[in-house]
Amino acid sequence: MFNKILIANRGEIACRIMETAQKMGVATVAVYSDADALSKHVAMADEAVRLGPPPVNESYLLGDRIIAAALQTGAEAIHPGYGFLSENPGFVEAVEAAGLVFIGPSSHAIKAMGLKDAAKVLMEDADVPVVPGYHGDNQDDAFLAEKAAEIGYPVLIKAVAGGGGKGMRRVDDSAMFMEGLQAARREGSASFGNDQVLIEKYILSPRHIEMQVFGDNHGGAVHLFERDCSLQRRHQKVIEEAPAPGMTEEMRNAMGAAAVKAAQAIGYSGAGTVEFIVDGAEGLRADGFWFMEMNTRLQVEHPVTEEIIGLDLVQLQLEVASGGRVPAQADVACKGHAVEARIYAEDVPAGFLPATGQLAVLNFPDGVRIDSGVRAGDEISPFYDPMIAKLTMHGESRSAVLVAMRQALQQTEIIGCKTNVAFLARLVAQEDFAKGQMDTGLIERELEALVAEPAEPEGARALLAVAAQDWGEGFTLWQPLRQRVGLDGEGHWVQVLGDGRYNVDGVELTVLGQEGADWTVKLGGRVQKTRVRRLGRKVYATINGARIIAEIDDPLNREAGGETGAGALLAPMPGMVQAVLAAAGDTVEAGAALLVMEAMKMEHTLRAPFDGVVGEVLASVGTQVESGAVLLRMEDT
Repeated sequence: MFNKILIANRGEIACRIMETAQKMGVATVAVYSDADALSKHVAMADEAVRLGPPPVNESYLLGDRIIAAALQTGAEAIHPGYGFLSENPGFVEAVEAAGLVFIGPSSHAIKAMGLKDAAKVLMEDADVPVVPGYHGDNQDDAFLAEKAAEIGYPVLIKAVAGGGGKGMRRVDDSAMFMEGLQAARREGSASFGNDQVLIEKYILSPRHIEMQVFGDNHGGAVHLFERDCSLQRRHQKVIEEAPAPGMTEEMRNAMGAAAVKAAQAIGYSGAGTVEFIVDGAEGLRADGFWFMEMNTRLQVEHPVTEEIIGLDLVQLQLEVASGGRVPAQADVACKGHAVEARIYAEDVPAGFLPATGQLAVLNFPDGVRIDSGVRAGDEISPFYDPMIAKLTMHGESRSAVLVAMRQALQQTEIIGCKTNVAFLARLVAQEDFAKGQMDTGLIERELEALVAEPAEPEGARALLAVAAQDWGEGFTLWQPLRQRVGLDGEGHWVQVLGDGRYNVDGVELTVLGQEGADWTVKLGGRVQKTRVRRLGRKVYATINGARIIAEIDDPLNREAGGETGAGALLAPMPGMVQAVLAAAGDTVEAGAALLVMEAMKMEHTLRAPFDGVVGEVLASVGTQVESGAVLLRMEDT
């Protein structure tokens, strides 16, 4: 076993690897950018080495600096985590040339699976079923349009070097093909340095089911059961679970055998995932799945597999990389059910846009597994993926886990930036998902209900007003204490009645107990536990799983801003302008793509809000803009 390893990553996965390494007595070296100098993964490591400024191409993608850091600190091996350099065969070769061990597959295996078109040809030769489509070298736009028509719409355009949903576009008809093609090319080029694409038939009732595989350097290969990752948003996984609902032994055996064949075809060593698209229209069938791609690394969602098989996959990675063997297939058993929810800093009602901010409060309930790379007080910056944590639960049955998961999400308290926690809580309780009747389009179909703001609980404003009160002055001696509290521009009269009783605008509220932020109150004749905090000029309360936030009015505050106008196209988040698709004087229809922004490794297309003429273009390609910046102005025709 290694004495010391370097983790060539950051955030949640770096912390996850360090936890296992420390349990095994293996020392760890962290690397960091200037934005991460005070981060959790740096604090956890035994040593840490600076790489450079925040942009990934000046820090976490600098393989030569990472290798130099490993040699400088005496590390014997490098664990890449996921993302960044984890699937870069050139980096693997450089690591090995420096006399270090790469904790992962060979460069040959990564190359074999790195380009989706070549991988599908390889899988066909290995007798692994693949999705119908065009995976050839001809990248002429008109030729690809012809192939899409031959395959039959809808089709999926995918960057051949893509992953994580990047460089992927669904196109439903020929009229939208060229726009989808160019968007996939741009993302593929920006994220992977390769703008080539492949085209596949889009399965109309698709489920995304993947097999965790593990190989060693002695010819051993095994599957560690499946994960269902069908709940996705823009091809990004949101909730994952294991095992897959409705999975039969016949299909599991067939899919597991295909996954092991895929691994053996490239002499695979270490942790990997073989992803399949499954036709769920008529239930799961042994002849209804097709190879999509293989991720030659540890997956974000590996915790659900660990929970059902009782093995630490990072530990197994370290053991295999140091010469160990994988377990026999017969020795791996599946027990119970596990579900993982990815908690992100994002503005759900605004279209799941990445959010930033400082985590003033970060609390999770007891009895759940939390994988996180941040702590209370840490900043969610615009430079990296906005994941806050992965919340995983394991139990005897799927139904019990889903109920517990919803309760855990409702009890999760994150203050300081917008998150998707309320959305996740509604999603795990969604009727079709609860029945196991889902496909990759479920979130889009149910989006309106899933993102709808919940009705404010009765008496919530009274509770917020009591929490916001400040009794420094302004009351009359011998009279009941009474004060006006302004919340969100609306005044509320709070009167103290004594013994923890208050009257707020005619609503009676009694505080029965208070321990820090945890309050027990009697409201509307009902006793309930709540969590209440006042931070700066904001007050927060959680009632029955609903989070209510109000801003305390400042009578001295006067906003001076002006109107931007209905025709102003504003940057919805901090980011960089990737493409300007219109010029001043152009006549455009509502919904036409005008600009493309990139933020946190994802593209966002800004479209015309109405039929009109482009009056002024204020942004140019390569410009870094702040949230709310005016990028373009439109005028009515």
